[in-house]
Amino acid sequence: MPDSMQRAKRVSQSRLSPIWIVPLLAALIGAWMVWDNISSRGPLITLNMENAEGIEAGKTLIKTRNVEVGHVEAVRLSDDLSHTVVTARMSNDAARMLNTETRFWVVKPRIGREGISGLNTVLSGAYIQLAPGKSDEPQDSFDVLEQPPVAPPDAPGLRINLVSQVGNSLSAGDPITYQGYTVGRVESTDFDPEKREMRHRIFIQAPYDSLVTDTTRFWSSSGIDVQLDSEGVNVNLDSFETLISGGVTFGVPEDIARGNAAKQDATFTLYNNEESAREGTYDQYIEYVLLVDDTVRGLSRGAPVEYRGVRVGTVVSVPWHFTAPQPDTLTQFAIPVLIRIEPQRLESSENINEDIDDQEVRDRFVTMFKEYGLRATLKAGNLLTGALFVDLNFSQDAEPYKSMEFDGKPVFPTVSGGFAQIEQKISNLLDKLNGLQVEPILDSLDQTMQTSQQTLEEVRQIAESVNAIVSDPATQQLPGSLNDTLQELQNTLNGFSSGSSGYRQLNDTLKQLEILMRDLQPVAKTLREQPNALIFDREVQTDPVPRAPQ
Repeated sequence: MPDSMQRAKRVSQSRLSPIWIVPLLAALIGAWMVWDNISSRGPLITLNMENAEGIEAGKTLIKTRNVEVGHVEAVRLSDDLSHTVVTARMSNDAARMLNTETRFWVVKPRIGREGISGLNTVLSGAYIQLAPGKSDEPQDSFDVLEQPPVAPPDAPGLRINLVSQVGNSLSAGDPITYQGYTVGRVESTDFDPEKREMRHRIFIQAPYDSLVTDTTRFWSSSGIDVQLDSEGVNVNLDSFETLISGGVTFGVPEDIARGNAAKQDATFTLYNNEESAREGTYDQYIEYVLLVDDTVRGLSRGAPVEYRGVRVGTVVSVPWHFTAPQPDTLTQFAIPVLIRIEPQRLESSENINEDIDDQEVRDRFVTMFKEYGLRATLKAGNLLTGALFVDLNFSQDAEPYKSMEFDGKPVFPTVSGGFAQIEQKISNLLDKLNGLQVEPILDSLDQTMQTSQQTLEEVRQIAESVNAIVSDPATQQLPGSLNDTLQELQNTLNGFSSGSSGYRQLNDTLKQLEILMRDLQPVAKTLREQPNALIFDREVQTDPVPRAPQ
């Protein structure tokens, strides 16, 4: 027994040898380091990217505000080979930034509308930028954005949605302008194939978000807008940036109240242009059908419906349900045109959003149809473009009104327009011309033409005779002979000038003749008193003796 106890004591002493303390301490330190490494490691996230351009496993960093918060561990293709899957290890304190609102994008050199960005990555290499979100719902799988976001999720401003029909070519980063000044950007665009409409997410930065109210209208801006319609030619120019890339412009129509401030995530309609945005304000209307017997060439959708120059409606469709059966009281080949009467156009800005009693307006129109002869007419709005518009006015010569419907909609009575009336008058004139006895007129005209031809022949002969006389050498010498005669006459007249001898002789002769005539005056007087004085002596007349009165 004592020997066995001694052997056991020696064995126990050998197991507790101090030399085993070093490996045991090293194992404890290693375990602590492993536990510390595991406990200090951040979460592992998955990033889905279209391609891995510039991304390298073990080198590419993840940053936020230029502070490293993670790094890429692995890069691989997805199972269906449609995109790239990046596995990244985040730091421990980055877990609170990963939620449903967190955004990732790759920072690399880019050339965009606002200039060149990311030049600092030319030497250091691309990295992944993280924009923390404020959501309370955690997330570990993210889609990396193709373009950097317009604004951080916590940026002060207003985010709203725009809905438009297919055709508005907007993309992320396009400007949002107000009276030509950029106040925001388009954040994202998406197409809904079921509703066939585009959805745009836009951000308007503070303090310009106060410009958006519930009555604001948004429309596409192409930089330059040219409209050629019945009102003439309109040209609108926007900013140079929208001229290159397009964008969105907004504002409140002049005849509408400003309204209340818009709320976050509100939805608005995006119109094609400013005119359609203004027309979209009038969302209460009454539809009528015009059955037009005249041509509708030049009448297009959106043309105005006016009453004495005041717009009260809009043309909706030309033609509208052309194959539908027409009332028997009208021609079977009239062109149906759908129009809208918009009573809101006549309301003040304070009452424009109030509900309108459709039946009351319809009854009022029926009264004007029956008692006052209200009728619709197509008229030319622009002679240059040939555009037509619908004019409403009272006609005294209109036929009595009869209530009719076309394909379930009431018919607005019409009368022929000015061009149709002119055409009818021309047609009547042609009918009268066709009724005239043309043959006697043509016979008389033929005789007149023959007489005229004979007269022209005589005139021709006379002209030839005159030409022969003029061509005769004697006639050609006549001006010279006449000139010589005139010269001789001039010389003769010069001989009787006041200083010539002939003039002096003639003057002396006239003086002698004057003396002779003066001497002959007594003789003439005597012969007048006594004609026989040349034969008998003249009786001596005694002076009469005056007598006294009896």
